[in-house]
Amino acid sequence: MRKKIIGLVLLICVMAAVGGIYLLTGGSGDGEKKETGKTQPRTAVSGYVGGEKIGFLEDEEVLSILGEKYGLEVDYSKAGSLDMMTVDLEGRNYLFPSSSIALEYYEELHGSPAQSEILLNTPIVLYTHKMVLDAFDSQGLIAKDGDVNYIDMAKLVELIQNDTAWADIGVPELYGTVSVDTTDPARSNSGNMFAALLADVLNGGQTLTPEKVDEILPQLQAIFGKLGYMETSSSDLFSQFLRMGVGATPIAAGYESQIIEYAMLHPDEYEAVRDDIVVLYPAPTVWSAHVLIALDDAGKTLIRGLQDEGVQKLAWEKHGFRTGNYEISDKELGVTGIADNITQVAQVPSYDVMRRIIDGLR
Repeated sequence: MRKKIIGLVLLICVMAAVGGIYLLTGGSGDGEKKETGKTQPRTAVSGYVGGEKIGFLEDEEVLSILGEKYGLEVDYSKAGSLDMMTVDLEGRNYLFPSSSIALEYYEELHGSPAQSEILLNTPIVLYTHKMVLDAFDSQGLIAKDGDVNYIDMAKLVELIQNDTAWADIGVPELYGTVSVDTTDPARSNSGNMFAALLADVLNGGQTLTPEKVDEILPQLQAIFGKLGYMETSSSDLFSQFLRMGVGATPIAAGYESQIIEYAMLHPDEYEAVRDDIVVLYPAPTVWSAHVLIALDDAGKTLIRGLQDEGVQKLAWEKHGFRTGNYEISDKELGVTGIADNITQVAQVPSYDVMRRIIDGLR
């Protein structure tokens, strides 16, 4: 009898051990399968974003941090910074325009958002070609600091207003008069910021005030009126600049971040155009502050995720957005002519002034 009892106890112990293993492995017999099959639930966030930030939001390293640390799965639709304020926002969690002016426009239309934070910064620059740089240099418009080129905006505006032909400054290969292609300032931020810069220059280098708008606005209308069709996305304009060549787009206004991102993500293509593409820093320039507007709690979580130290580091080193936390030289970036610091900066006029400019340039 004693042997039977001992045998029964041993049998029960074996069955208990097998049952425990079964429970721990999810009944698969494979202890690793349950662990690798387990996924962390993620919250989908959807919104509108300026085209210049698409590469950043599609970066696998950025998405990995947002997913693993903040439980987010990011979706987006491309829209101009001002356009996105007037579209249907149902089902959207965030907006990611390229300026604080866009935030104030949102507040005028919709009231205060759940939260808003400036996450990225980049200055407005002009993109051009070597032959145009040489022509401007011969006319006294260019100041050099090493391989960094600065253009005198007052002198450039004078050439534009005087309908100066390209041939008159030594570039007979180019048709027409000196102009700067921009996005539509009433729909897209890069064009809007360039309009703000022009307004300050036309106002004698002083920030444009409400009292002077009626004096300056007709001059802005004349400058932009010569441009014809304008893109509504800064990414589309930059792409056209790269593809179409100097004859189609001698100069384009855009963001400094665009050439850095292009060089980092497409090094072979950048190397092919490195000797021809030139970055001109307007003297003065204006900053573009990329602000995320959270429409709900999911949008607020996205703000926290994009403030992550790792994400901010990637924003500068791979996508060219100055976050203020990291320093890296143009040699390390592999891009020619990038300024270490942005020092000559004009103030963007107030929202009320910019709203009148936007309405006047529609």
